[in-house]
Amino acid sequence: MQAWHRSAPADPITPHRFRSLVLLDANFDPEGLRVAVVGDRVVGAAYAVRRLTPMTGTDREPEQGWIPFFFVDPAARGRGLGRRLLTDALDWLHRHGRMRVDFSSYTPNYILPGLDAETYPEAAGLLESLDFRTLYEAAAMDRGLVGYRFPEDVARRLAELTARGYRFATPSDDDLVPLVALAGGHFTPDWAHAIRECLVTGTPVDRIVIAQDPSGRLVGWAMHGAYESADERFGPFGVLEEMRGTGLGKILLHLVLERMRARGAHSAWFLWTTKQSPAGRLYREAGFTTTRLFRVMRREAAR
Repeated sequence: MQAWHRSAPADPITPHRFRSLVLLDANFDPEGLRVAVVGDRVVGAAYAVRRLTPMTGTDREPEQGWIPFFFVDPAARGRGLGRRLLTDALDWLHRHGRMRVDFSSYTPNYILPGLDAETYPEAAGLLESLDFRTLYEAAAMDRGLVGYRFPEDVARRLAELTARGYRFATPSDDDLVPLVALAGGHFTPDWAHAIRECLVTGTPVDRIVIAQDPSGRLVGWAMHGAYESADERFGPFGVLEEMRGTGLGKILLHLVLERMRARGAHSAWFLWTTKQSPAGRLYREAGFTTTRLFRVMRREAAR
């Protein structure tokens, strides 16, 4: 871990997280982990991964590969080591038919959503020189919760919708199957996987708040503590598109923030939204501010 920490000081990792996110990943193939060693010291690495097991259904995304991370110890830079590690990783993916490679938005076990080019400008230059191009930027956001109060306008809207028959509550066991179906069917399989896995591994169900319309249909949810047992990490969070603009999203967001503060959380944070999306605007209205920007980058190989 020492070489990682020297190379990426803004993003240290523990042995436990590395085991969970890399070594014990169902898609891990040791051949995809390229490691540079001088003497008995690790001085760099690049990790390539492809789907061996589908995220959902039978789709193993046969043309898609990912490089979730790479690093070179500062003392070993300037010798072309980073380029060699990345080129080896890309060649390995290409030999397995992966002609499209993303850095670093691999789900479910991404370490960071993409590249923080402001923090790691040398890495940005290297990726660009290898024909990676930015698809979009993911914004990581934080909000302090010390002194948090449930907003009065949100409380009024909550009362109005409740009077009309809407229900906001911790899900029961009967609600879990439709919740996973909603997350996976209307949003992304990664969110369905996160909900399922966190509950299976012991995350309390009261970390989740669901919204049901007057007919009892599940129309949205928000939660915290879903990823790596990080209790102050907010999300995933979603409201059916047809229900947006009703105030449901704002209510769900603040109901979860209220629960987080009641448990003693000093902040709420998440890694991934797009700044100009409806969700991004909702977060800013709720007091979140952008703390980092990550470039989600892609390389398309010539056929």
